[in-house]
Amino acid sequence: MRHRAVPLRLPAPAQDVLLALFIAVMQVQGTIVRNAGEVVQRPLTDLANLGHILLIVGGVVVAGRRRWPVPVFVVAALTSLVYYGLDFPDGPAALGLCVALYTLAAYGDGRRSLVIAGVGTSVLAVGWLVAAADLEPRAAIGWVYFRIGAAVMSAAVGESVRSRQVIAAEAQARAELAERTREEEARARVDAERLRIAREVHDTVAHAIAIINVQSGVTAHVLDKRPEVAREALRTIEHTSSRALREMRAILGVLRDGDGDDGGRVPYPGLGEIDELAAMAREAGLDVRLEETSSAAPLPSAVGSAAYRILQESITNVVRHVGPTRVTVALNPGTEALEIRVTDEGRRAASAEACPEARPPARQASGADGAARPGRGIVGMRERCRLLGGELDAGPLPGGGFEVRARLPLAPAGSRT
Repeated sequence: MRHRAVPLRLPAPAQDVLLALFIAVMQVQGTIVRNAGEVVQRPLTDLANLGHILLIVGGVVVAGRRRWPVPVFVVAALTSLVYYGLDFPDGPAALGLCVALYTLAAYGDGRRSLVIAGVGTSVLAVGWLVAAADLEPRAAIGWVYFRIGAAVMSAAVGESVRSRQVIAAEAQARAELAERTREEEARARVDAERLRIAREVHDTVAHAIAIINVQSGVTAHVLDKRPEVAREALRTIEHTSSRALREMRAILGVLRDGDGDDGGRVPYPGLGEIDELAAMAREAGLDVRLEETSSAAPLPSAVGSAAYRILQESITNVVRHVGPTRVTVALNPGTEALEIRVTDEGRRAASAEACPEARPPARQASGADGAARPGRGIVGMRERCRLLGGELDAGPLPGGGFEVRARLPLAPAGSRT
């Protein structure tokens, strides 16, 4: 079994402790080596080894730099001011201070940390320059400017690292948001497709069942007395069920795993099948009159399919809830929208008495409280219109009957100016 090499990585607190010890040793040892054999104003051993203590404290304090960046910087800055203010020998005594400044800028909160670093560096620069006012030889003042430059560069590098981390975090957040958005859009598309399929199935099945229900009632009523009428009703039932099955195969075909063979699928019905729809309605007992205005340009397939389904559902409602009556279907394709109007004259008492077995139910179902409530058919038609940016109104007429009015834009809402 092949083992993958795992890099050895110490925890962050352990790394900081080792860094603090290294800086403390470097500050003490580096200062001693640099000033070896030279005459200094104040040796490190003066004032009870205060120089050694300040160098050690300025290095050891770095151990808490990630957890307390501001206090660590304050302690390192104070030790540096005291160290150089007491004229201890120059050397790498500001190494811990530079690390503290870098940490303050890199792990701080941006503007506040930069303000603290800027004010602190200014105070340090003034203190260092005042302490070096009588420095001899004068050329040694170059080390003061070097410390100032090193402090500024440490803060700048820390801010650069912090900015890059912020940019990387924002990019990661945007990538995660984009991924979530893609998943939500995919789920929304799946839900929309399911809703579309459910709506198509409802319209197809409801229309077929309504026609079959009426024709079966007619068949049962006239089977013994008028067998030729019963035979014609059975043919209508056969034709309606066959067409419904074809449409169901077309609708549910999108759920199959595609293998490149579309032979079992048929196009969705459109306004080209309106004559056949009207013929089926007439066979169900309706007196359908078409008022169709020719269109100057072919209608979009989505508009034609939605219009067909609206007409189908409107006629289905008449068959189910009214029975034999006169229905006027008006189609007026304009330059911007297709206007649809389906009007029926209401229930005819004579037709209901002539065939009581096929008498349809009321237009609206009643709830437990007796109040009329609309079915899902009108809701589905209204949803179809809204998907295309259109609108639909449906309601009873003052003189009796019912009317459905729909307006379907011929272009998507976003493409119109």
